[in-house]
Amino acid sequence: MSAEETAPPVTAFMLIKTTPEWLAMTPDERVKAFGTEVMPVVKARTTGVRSRFYDTEFYSTRVTDVWVWEADDHSAYQLLIDALRETPFWDRWFEVVDLLVGTENGYARTYNVAPVTTVST
Repeated sequence: MSAEETAPPVTAFMLIKTTPEWLAMTPDERVKAFGTEVMPVVKARTTGVRSRFYDTEFYSTRVTDVWVWEADDHSAYQLLIDALRETPFWDRWFEVVDLLVGTENGYARTYNVAPVTTVST
């Protein structure tokens, strides 16, 4: 299988909202909690995932943060979600408002055309 024929990575936009329990912690407690109770589980139970985290609470009341995940494939993404659900992140410290999952420029791969909606100016 050539590089062009491999499956594209799965990208998930995880729209989340902080809970009162999370906000009751000090910033130092939050960093420690995430570093000891969430990230070790993700790292131990997954391979082939990467993430970026965006604060949005100063622009949105419905969603306070967006955690963008990229997984090598659907299996890696499923393992990620299973891992997160087994930590206090899921429904205790954060409410998962929505998951928007897709592949970048999927239409271009489907129709074998250039990704005309990707812009860099």
